[in-house]
Amino acid sequence: MNIRIGFGVDVHQLVKGRDLIIGGVHIPSELGALGHSDADVLLHAICDALLGALNLRDIGYHFSDNDPQYKGIDSKILLRETFRLIKDKGYHLVNLDATVILEKPKVNPHVEKMRNVISEILETEPDNISIKATTHERVDSFGEQKALKAYCVCLLNKN
Repeated sequence: MNIRIGFGVDVHQLVKGRDLIIGGVHIPSELGALGHSDADVLLHAICDALLGALNLRDIGYHFSDNDPQYKGIDSKILLRETFRLIKDKGYHLVNLDATVILEKPKVNPHVEKMRNVISEILETEPDNISIKATTHERVDSFGEQKALKAYCVCLLNKN
């Protein structure tokens, strides 16, 4: 089959003293995402969607949080390496659609920059990268600003 669909999701706890990086973009905030890497929830969800589309397991399989070489790593590096695996299988990205769930700060002012960062890494036009943002209406850990989440679906096609 030439067309493959992938789905990814990622969650990170929000804490003081960490940077908030989403979609490869630093967003000013009192709270940042906690993780072994830079904890970029959006890029991690995209990696999982890409890997899942080609049955290549998940981001943790390829970039273990027990491996010291990934401590604090820029998730743009992880996305580049993930996309290399996709290209090695002979596929390219048709498009992706992602949603970030974060109560605050607002993500929408940063979406265009995120789309540009991601499209450059995935060797496609920004128009093929859809990023949406929503809150959790102050419900549960996401709404109480204890965590953030991202979902992503992608479509790949064989070259």
